[in-house]
Amino acid sequence: MAASDGSKDGQDSILEPLCFPEQPADGCSVPSLQHPSAEPLVCLFCSESVPLLQKDVLLKHLLLEHKMVIADVKLIADLPKYMLYWKGRFLEQPVTDFCSVIKTNSTGPIEKQEDYFLLCDVLPEDRVLREKLQQKRLEEVLEQQQKERDDSSFHRLCMFCSEEFSGNRSSLLNHMAREHSFSIGLPDNIVYCNDFLDALQSKLDNLQCLYCEKTFRDKTTLKDHMRKKAHRRINANNHAYDRFYVINYLELGKTWEEVQSEDDRELVDDEDDDWSDWQAHPVSAVCLFCDHQSETMEQIYTHMKEAHGFDLHMLRTELNLRFYQQVKLVNFIRRQIHQSRCYGCQEKFDSRAAVLRHIMAEGHVMKLPDVSTWDQPQYYFPTYENDALLCTLSDSDEDESDRTNRGEDVPVIAEDISNLRALKQSSVLNQLLKSRSSCS
Repeated sequence: MAASDGSKDGQDSILEPLCFPEQPADGCSVPSLQHPSAEPLVCLFCSESVPLLQKDVLLKHLLLEHKMVIADVKLIADLPKYMLYWKGRFLEQPVTDFCSVIKTNSTGPIEKQEDYFLLCDVLPEDRVLREKLQQKRLEEVLEQQQKERDDSSFHRLCMFCSEEFSGNRSSLLNHMAREHSFSIGLPDNIVYCNDFLDALQSKLDNLQCLYCEKTFRDKTTLKDHMRKKAHRRINANNHAYDRFYVINYLELGKTWEEVQSEDDRELVDDEDDDWSDWQAHPVSAVCLFCDHQSETMEQIYTHMKEAHGFDLHMLRTELNLRFYQQVKLVNFIRRQIHQSRCYGCQEKFDSRAAVLRHIMAEGHVMKLPDVSTWDQPQYYFPTYENDALLCTLSDSDEDESDRTNRGEDVPVIAEDISNLRALKQSSVLNQLLKSRSSCS
């Protein structure tokens, strides 16, 4: 699920983070294992309902109308049943008994404060529900796989030659692997085999390479391309294929590559563990304005300042931005550029490249709109879920202290308590006590 570009009454909403490509780009999405269902998705609080394929519409409705966010929706095996369960529970007990409450603008006037509710698997009942739905989905997949193994009515032509196969599906899969060097895996690892073969056949019928997925002008050119480039295989980074492999259903949220890469030896206790060769994975921060990535935050800040004239440190200091305001500002800028809109003047463009040219040409790089435009609750949610820039933000005072002390061997000095009278008068506790006594 991605952030919704639609809006109601001019509001933009972020339903779930986008994702920067990894370096190298190898796909970052979790396999979509939710099968299309005739069962509708129902709102947890009202009569609103939509088909499963339009789940983003309902999730946006929950956010805007009911201030509700469901965590990790893509990891829920059966979303319609999940929604029905919690709809019933919310009729029995208040939503605050189950959800974490996030209060926005907590330091502002009461009339401007809003409560948002987060439903996630930190709640034991939610985790148990998700695990039960996942287990049921796995049982359904294994049952389907057994039916396909026992099915003797299988009948299909080879995609690469005119040979015909009947009986068990394994005869066709083994033939393609042996005679055409095209393997999609062992037959016992495949489920929904007919759907899988239909998807592959559709690509070939549309003159599309199965691996690089480029389209060619005729069958002969496509055939020569796949032979010469050794592209007689499927693209493992195309997550549309994930639902056809049983291994993707074994552990929630993990792809077959992640499951296979796990080493069981890690489970064995080793008293002589040596961590001396451990290296931290380098941070890969992405520029706010282009695709440039840097392994250190100082490099990315320098790049944005020199290449685009954007100085985040200066904005934080001049506007005295607190931590969460910085978070919202970064998410706001990311969101506006993703939507091809200038964050300074709100003018909309046809492409990301066009809006970036406008921002540079009009000098809007350091021009921010009124604080009320971007200091909104919806920008608590990251636009890109793996945005390393958010992990480096800090309060102005803390950051200034860090820059002052960086690289210096500063000794720890005990607090000066020589002037106890001054300390007592300026103490926060003293102020709190005065406030309490005045209220009583």
